[in-house]
Amino acid sequence: MSAIPQPVHSLTLRVPSPLEQLVDERLDDAGVRLLLKRDDLIHPDFPGNKWRKLKYNLGAASDAGEKTLLTFGGAYSNHIQATAAAGHFFGFSTIGVIRGEEHSPLNPVLASAVEHGMTLTYLDRTRYRSKTEIDRLHSEFGDFFLVPEGGSNRHGLRGCAELPAEIDTPFDVLCCASGTGTTLAGVACALDSGQRAIGFSALKGGAFLEGDIARLQEDYGRVTHNWTVETEFHFGGFARRDSELDDFVGDFRARHGIALDWVYEGKMMYGLFRLLQRGAFDPGTTLVALLA
Repeated sequence: MSAIPQPVHSLTLRVPSPLEQLVDERLDDAGVRLLLKRDDLIHPDFPGNKWRKLKYNLGAASDAGEKTLLTFGGAYSNHIQATAAAGHFFGFSTIGVIRGEEHSPLNPVLASAVEHGMTLTYLDRTRYRSKTEIDRLHSEFGDFFLVPEGGSNRHGLRGCAELPAEIDTPFDVLCCASGTGTTLAGVACALDSGQRAIGFSALKGGAFLEGDIARLQEDYGRVTHNWTVETEFHFGGFARRDSELDDFVGDFRARHGIALDWVYEGKMMYGLFRLLQRGAFDPGTTLVALLA
């Protein structure tokens, strides 16, 4: 399998990411223990678990002799920002294909990507990620290594599959937010017997993720049945929110000093605490929630 190339600029990653126990009376009431896996602290230029999804894609690109990474994302995509940073630190040119129309000035995410050397190009939503566009992009930009949106391929899954081994405390359930399903597919591949994983879909109609996760695992060569997808807690769809979610995120920050990303982790933690209220976990259960 592909090795990670050496960085061309100094890079310090906090890996393994910290594991912290959350102290909260609601957990005591439910009789469960909750640990936070703080992937959000790995590196500021690789928000959340983006490093895990990118690192072996970088190795595959290097093995293929490619000098350019091309990927897709929305205008506020952490994946776009992280891919640009990866190109900077590891010596790749980068191209970001952005969903929607170009706007000026650039928002902070795209501005950061450009500062890290990324070339931006735009596709309207009806053409975005159409297979016929790949040929056009090759014609325009030449050779490149294609990193799927969100790092959603077997290389991204491989990086995520390394996460459970970093948890040195026995646990029963690992929870993560789900956008593409890559993280859930990866961690589920590496769980021990008796452990299970829950993905909390940030997307409305997230049941389709079940098929995507199964296909990712098939491509990786390890299919498991120790995972489920919760589709209830999307708050209207991707990047949608309401006052109830905002109140929960604000209360969580006041209680614990942690600012949850409301697009993904806020919804996951809200859903997790709702399940606790419903008695979904037996007393004595140890849960791990991935903050990514």
